[in-house]
Amino acid sequence: MSEVRALYRALMKNTQIIILAAGKGKRMDSDEPKALSLLKGKYFLAHILDTLKTIDLTLGPVIVVGHKKERIFEVFGDKYRYAHQVEQLGTGHAVASAKDEMDPNHDTVVVISGDQPLVSKKTLENLIATHRKNKATITLGTVVLPDFNDWHAGLINFGRIIRGGDGQVLKIVEYKDASEDERRVTEVNPALYAFDAKWLWENINKLKNENSQKEYYITDLIRLAEEGHYKIEAVPVVNKIEGFQPNSKAELEILEGILANENL
Repeated sequence: MSEVRALYRALMKNTQIIILAAGKGKRMDSDEPKALSLLKGKYFLAHILDTLKTIDLTLGPVIVVGHKKERIFEVFGDKYRYAHQVEQLGTGHAVASAKDEMDPNHDTVVVISGDQPLVSKKTLENLIATHRKNKATITLGTVVLPDFNDWHAGLINFGRIIRGGDGQVLKIVEYKDASEDERRVTEVNPALYAFDAKWLWENINKLKNENSQKEYYITDLIRLAEEGHYKIEAVPVVNKIEGFQPNSKAELEILEGILANENL
């Protein structure tokens, strides 16, 4: 085994991915789980799982299910590990629901959403490698947009990355909770995170639902880490289209059109 290959395997070792697939696609005109929406004739979740198969991870993913979970089981069978989010109380609550299903050997947790069909091998490997090499507590992906025009309008409701004067990430503010100034920020959160596992499980239950949605946001962990002076890293997602998470049939049609034009 080459030195490069050995280093790669060391960086990927004991990293476990949580896929949040419990939600219903409220605006997809379907009662199916959103993770079973189709892009180019293939389920969102299938796109993600196929990408994960190309990454040399030692631990299999944990899929958090909730709404119509039996449909996820029907499509993907029993070859994956599942966690059940009984009530959909937010992304932080979904992650907490996965704790008991995690492998005992995991030391890094990567969280992605079941509606991120275009997240790439390169992006995930870069996120994990940066996190582990820099010994960060949290590493998050970010997407920097020139504006919110054209297809970028599909990302306007994403959380905003708020940085301090030194360029360090201070917090993520969800769009519905953001001020007008914060909404003008064009660095957005595509919901890709890597966590130090020990820190994550010690802090996940500290989340509060004091926001407009009355939900437990995973993004509030960034604020907790910053307040505790823990190391936070940010990794830009170079291919901005990976951040697109269609929330409606109209947005899905836009994404299909972009992919057709790019011949992807």
